[in-house]
Amino acid sequence: MELIALRAAVFDLDGTLIDTEPRNRVMWARLFAAYDVPCDDELIASFAGRRGQDVLAGLAHLFPGRTAEELFEQAVSYETLPGMPADVPVPGAVDLIRALAKAGVPLAVVTSGLRPYAERLLDGLGVRDLMDLIVTGGDVVTGKPHPEGYLAAARDLDVPPEGAVAFEDAPAGVAAVKAAGMTCVGVTTTQPVGALAEADHVVADLKEVDVVPGPALRVRGL
Repeated sequence: MELIALRAAVFDLDGTLIDTEPRNRVMWARLFAAYDVPCDDELIASFAGRRGQDVLAGLAHLFPGRTAEELFEQAVSYETLPGMPADVPVPGAVDLIRALAKAGVPLAVVTSGLRPYAERLLDGLGVRDLMDLIVTGGDVVTGKPHPEGYLAAARDLDVPPEGAVAFEDAPAGVAAVKAAGMTCVGVTTTQPVGALAEADHVVADLKEVDVVPGPALRVRGL
């Protein structure tokens, strides 16, 4: 069990605050199936934590005649189809955000998703109004694993990166946090412990993180 002092807390969204992975996996698999493109778990996992458009741009050879933007819009259109897996809050996520806000810790979300999507999920969690800042995939030139989004959050919160703690569930996100110079807490919602080895601390979910006077975080961890 460790204590981590912090001046700001920054959260990834998908897989960190809300488990959208089952739905996202179905969404991407449906896109590949629509073009008869074979896919496996490794290919689907390559989307985790990254902007979908960036991943699709690297797979352009599999979709001749289609742009990454067109493919992304098609994939997103599957989100509302009947029978899609439901999004589930990560255990402890809402309580942690509320406790941090009560302690006066500045809060931000840095997500690879676009703004309407991010705001809809945060509204669903009931924490949108507690966030001081939302940095989306549309707000940056270069997405995760590049640190641009996290550096922008630190700048706009007026906190040095080394004073912030960020929470991530995917290797690309962890790499972005560490490149920004922040302390990283990995959450094994969607990835095994080994995939988050670069994180400073790893927890099963956010029930393993408590806010204590300071303010600081008490991390039980794995």
